[in-house]
Amino acid sequence: MVYEIEKATQIADNIHEFWINAPQVAKHGKAGQFLIIRLDDSGERIPLTISAVKGDSVRIVFMAVGKTTKQLAAMKAGDCIKDVAGPLGNPSDVSNTGNCVLIGGGVGIACLPILAKALKAAGNHVTGIIGARNEKLLLLSDELEKECDELVICTDDGSRGYHGFPADILKKRIETDKIDAVWIIGPAIMMKITSMATLSTGIRTIVNLNPIMVDGTGMCGSCRVTVDGKMKFACVDGPEFDAHLVDWNELMNRQRIYPAMEKESAELYAADPHRQDGINGHAYGHADGHGHGHGHVCTCGMSKANNGKTGNGVEN
Repeated sequence: MVYEIEKATQIADNIHEFWINAPQVAKHGKAGQFLIIRLDDSGERIPLTISAVKGDSVRIVFMAVGKTTKQLAAMKAGDCIKDVAGPLGNPSDVSNTGNCVLIGGGVGIACLPILAKALKAAGNHVTGIIGARNEKLLLLSDELEKECDELVICTDDGSRGYHGFPADILKKRIETDKIDAVWIIGPAIMMKITSMATLSTGIRTIVNLNPIMVDGTGMCGSCRVTVDGKMKFACVDGPEFDAHLVDWNELMNRQRIYPAMEKESAELYAADPHRQDGINGHAYGHADGHGHGHGHVCTCGMSKANNGKTGNGVEN
């Protein structure tokens, strides 16, 4: 079985949205989960966060920064992907909690619409806060305005919305509003810093982690993270965890294991996009999309974006 790309659109600077016909994922996929794709027989497996489902189709959003995400970005509607495995990971813990704040950074924004929709359906009041380096990197804001009760937009350079970071808005809201739960999805450093705003408040704060991942089913151990002093596998124990219990330094150190190989992989692909052998007999390149490819190399994405979930990349 192959999986047809039904729609392929560039929705922001170097960021792509694909709708893929994958009935088994669309039927069972929920907020917080991810899938793993393999483009062809010689390709690597990259994890990408499920951004939306509709009928028999599932949406992924990723940034084209590594070998495989660049190869994926070059594909068009009507092209087929060799393998799509999922849904993987545990779904978000959605219940009638009260006032929920969803924070997305970079490609991690792509993980929010499906979560906002689920939380609203459960009876929650949902505030979205999204941030990017500049206006050209913002994505899905129109969709989030529909899914959230309120949406606040931030840019690092002030080109749109609040001039600053989502953490700034969260701190202000903590002072003025009763917040019952916070979800944060984005690059690891962004999740770490933003979660510090709730550390002393007792507010339940959830992050969608994006460690390096290979098989996505708990066999290889590549995605291990330390949470509350205990080893967990992001693929089967997560990808969502209590932000205040995560060993962030360990996570970020592990994400930096393969930069030289990732660079070599991208250079080999740029020199010969049709090359099949890869580095040392392996597919060359980690994912980069949390939509997280380390997106999850494990957007939403390897990461939610250049690590590889989703791909919170995704950047998540």
